[in-house]
Amino acid sequence: MIDPRLLRDDPDSLRAAQRRRGEPAELVDDLVAADERRRTSIAAFESVRSEQKNIGKRIAQADDEEKQALLAQTKTLSAQVKEAEAAQNEAAEAFDALLRALPNPASEEAPEGGEDDFEVLDVVGTPRDFAAEGFEPRDHIEIGQLLGAIDTERGAKVSGARFYYLTGAGARLELALTQLAMAKASEWGFTPMIPPALVKPSAMEGTGFLGQAADDVYYLEKDDLYLVGTSEVALAAYHSDEILDAASLPLRYAGFSPCYRREAGSYGKDTRGIFRVHWFDKVEMFVFTTLEESYAEHERILAWERSWLDALELPYRVIDVPAGDLGLSAIRKFDCEAWIPTQERYREVSSASNCTQFQARRLDIRTRPEGGSAGATTAVATLNGTLCAMTRTIVALLENGQQADGSVRLPAVLHPLLGEVLEPVA
Repeated sequence: MIDPRLLRDDPDSLRAAQRRRGEPAELVDDLVAADERRRTSIAAFESVRSEQKNIGKRIAQADDEEKQALLAQTKTLSAQVKEAEAAQNEAAEAFDALLRALPNPASEEAPEGGEDDFEVLDVVGTPRDFAAEGFEPRDHIEIGQLLGAIDTERGAKVSGARFYYLTGAGARLELALTQLAMAKASEWGFTPMIPPALVKPSAMEGTGFLGQAADDVYYLEKDDLYLVGTSEVALAAYHSDEILDAASLPLRYAGFSPCYRREAGSYGKDTRGIFRVHWFDKVEMFVFTTLEESYAEHERILAWERSWLDALELPYRVIDVPAGDLGLSAIRKFDCEAWIPTQERYREVSSASNCTQFQARRLDIRTRPEGGSAGATTAVATLNGTLCAMTRTIVALLENGQQADGSVRLPAVLHPLLGEVLEPVA
């Protein structure tokens, strides 16, 4: 959540940020009013509680007649204290609920508008001209069937729509990508992690996934646990309720985990194949750092993602995601989109987000600045970046590397693990 001081000191900047996201600025007005009610209720409670304490002191020194009058007064005050305390708690809860609903103010550098208003920052590589090569490209499902690598029919039989099996070359390809991605992340200074895929509500709420994204989350009611849609959730909550040593920052983690998404609102989109599915594995980068350093770290995460796609020899572009498509926690996000030949367009395969102090305030993750006073702490900043979303990366590799005979030529970086070519099995 945001720093409440910003609400009091500069509410107009928050209203402007809401408009840039395409969200109602009235939420800020409601928050200002709720904050005023909260502070008024605190003052009212403290006033009546102070009066109650003063009478308690007077009773000890009063004579019998005065004592009886004061005791009668304390009964009235006791009821008033309970009423004022309840009003204070109610006002605080209402304010907190509104504050948690307010998105992180989008960076002024992020393009204004909705999903389609992105800015293209760079285009890398040239998509293949399959017509010039004399054949029509197959989509990843056709290729996967030829290779014995993907089985969506049995996935649907066993688990339902948008599920799949990776078999043979498909399974080996994912394992190779996982090994390579974790090795690369380690080279860049990330600690490899295998975090839990089930988390408590506090972790999901703390990372901002129970607001506008709640419909896309799987919830296990009997256990009061959530299946994560990204290991960002478990990695962010790893240091919840902790004060981090400033000298240890930045802390960088690379988590490998399964990810589960209901894909609410995507009915009819990408129904063929494994591009948009309910479960997939992913290697996610996550960083804890200072607010001041977070902007440079954001650029570093993007550079690492780009070097990964360069190593995979995929044509891709980088976009600056518009404010209206940022989600609750990020102030700015870059997406890397790989070219998918049979779709004849670029599709997201990774992203890099700067969430500044928004998640850390909700998860109570702080640091004590070097040279600061013993009690002085400040919220850290958090950033996340997808290094390798397995299914989408596999789609891009199969379609871009396909040959006329149904084989798939792999990038050189995968040759030590898989060889140069994946051959059809039939």
